Amino acid sequence: MHDDGLSDAPLGKAVTYAVQYDPGLLYAVERAPLRAQLGLGASLPFIGADIWNAYELSWLNARGKPQVALARLVFPAESSHLVESKSLKLYLNAFSETRCTDAEEVRQRIAADLSQAAGASVAVQLQSPDELEGQPLTELGGLLLDRLDVACDLRVPDAQVLISESGAEPVEQTLVTRLFRSNCPVTGQPDWASVQVYYSGAPIDQAGLLRYLVGYRNHNAFHEQCVEQIFCDILRRCRPQRLSVYARYTRRGGLDINPWRCNFSRGLPENLRHARQ
Repeated sequence: MHDDGLSDAPLGKAVTYAVQYDPGLLYAVERAPLRAQLGLGASLPFIGADIWNAYELSWLNARGKPQVALARLVFPAESSHLVESKSLKLYLNAFSETRCTDAEEVRQRIAADLSQAAGASVAVQLQSPDELEGQPLTELGGLLLDRLDVACDLRVPDAQVLISESGAEPVEQTLVTRLFRSNCPVTGQPDWASVQVYYSGAPIDQAGLLRYLVGYRNHNAFHEQCVEQIFCDILRRCRPQRLSVYARYTRRGGLDINPWRCNFSRGLPENLRHARQ
């Protein structure tokens, strides 16, 4: 496992898929330099987690018969490292010809390896297709910003358009957009998401918030960094007492990544897929 930037990461490179379990395939990326670009130091203004869903996990039982499951992975925001997504895909696919006693052995291996890579305890849950039968698809709750007829002239995020009515009575609102797009910082490939912003405090100008979020359309950053920048920009510009930002990204390579950042105590948001996931 590595932590020296992205020069040696498999992202954007042609690779050969391994077929035997190999934790060395995981590529860890230090969070601190990415956060320093946002003006963040050791003391973070948020708590949170990155919720990953892995849809391509299979291994062999003791008799060589393939088994399949969906893996739910929860990386704490305070972990020192994130795991580069292509390396995680390669790591999970390397179980495909690996014999394991049962699903619990697979879960324990994944949890131990990801925790070591991330520098913090990563929660891992495996679910069989039977357990997922009938799982609902649902959109993120909240008032839809996309209803607004707004001139979206920004193609890079500009926090200056974030405005709150400082003298107004405080409100509690949940605002949502399905129009979010950012780009992979290595390959330039688009990453699509729905974003939910909950806050309590002075009313935030909804048109400005939508313009700001659409402004990520040509922005190159990891999913986690985008959500942390959104959180920090809203916190600094609008000064809500409470703030939560949750993004549900569409699937790529059998993985979806759903970062959540929050500045108050609450449980982990629901891991419910929307229609595009």
